[in-house]
Amino acid sequence: MTEFAQARTPDWVSPPGETIADLREEQGWTQRELAQRLDYSPKHVNQLIKGKVPLSEETALRLERVLGGTARFWLEREAQYREALTRKEELETLATQASWLKELPLTEMMRLGWIRRFSHKGQQVAECLGFFGVASVDAWRGRYSEGAAAFRASPTFERKGAAVGAWFREAERLASKIDCGPFDRKGFEQALERLRALTSQSSPAAFIPPLVEQCRRVGVAVVFVEAPKGCPVSGATRWLAPDKALIALSLRHKSNDHLWFSFFHEAAHLLLHGKRVAFVDAEGELDGKEEQEANAFAENHLIPPETWQELTGSALSRDAVLRFAQQVGVAPGIVVGRLQKEGLLHWGAMNDLKVRYTRERKTG
Repeated sequence: MTEFAQARTPDWVSPPGETIADLREEQGWTQRELAQRLDYSPKHVNQLIKGKVPLSEETALRLERVLGGTARFWLEREAQYREALTRKEELETLATQASWLKELPLTEMMRLGWIRRFSHKGQQVAECLGFFGVASVDAWRGRYSEGAAAFRASPTFERKGAAVGAWFREAERLASKIDCGPFDRKGFEQALERLRALTSQSSPAAFIPPLVEQCRRVGVAVVFVEAPKGCPVSGATRWLAPDKALIALSLRHKSNDHLWFSFFHEAAHLLLHGKRVAFVDAEGELDGKEEQEANAFAENHLIPPETWQELTGSALSRDAVLRFAQQVGVAPGIVVGRLQKEGLLHWGAMNDLKVRYTRERKTG
């Protein structure tokens, strides 16, 4: 996004007094005569024309009788003017907080189309506050940055809080557009069994729509959001409401083994852990009791433990991996990823069996 959006400053908005003055001149009246007709003092009419006193409901009715137009017209004219003045003052105040923008991955947020670029600093601050859905920078700090209480404590928030917060907010925005049924725990567990079969689909166009749809029906909004630079997340989970949950996936590694492991890992947080905390899973930080439980859940749902022993207890070969993947009903790349993670295969071995995605994809 290279073009600047115009700052919507209210300089062009005039007080309703200008319209009063124009109509007075059309009638050929002096300001004193207008004051007599309105039954106001000349001083009050002068202040009204200059916008120094608000146009009240009573004045609107008098103007309706003397100058024409409806009382609603005059009141709306006044409301627009006062709003414009307030907006101008707010933009001037927000411009003094422009240093906050340096904390955000602003260039990335623009590149990804999350926000527009403005030449006016105050308008740029307002645009970013609107993106995050907060009224002030202080509200943003309490919600999306600096170890916000809504998130699980993580070194990620100490190092990359603003970038992670921006990514998570875009996930929330996309999830808000998904109309979910009420959360159904049993239904979600059943859906996970069916979704496991989708791992064999190589094209996101084939597996994303049914993945999103089946989860939507049971109260889980699944969204794919490209992570901006400086945001090392693979996935995240949050309860948006008591009966609506969010699973966000970044497709950071662009391979099917990472994608499906991340999805089942995040699903585990919904089924095993509380609703008050958001889990943001970043590279190198999947530790702690909850993360170990989520890892085990993902591993065991993708590849049942009893069958895994059959593979690892024999000689590993490309043919053995392919046969095993077909036997258990998952993509070969998932088997390869698991073997690599457990140190049974070198990180470079059999990577051609993984499905690679050429670009980040979003849904929602």
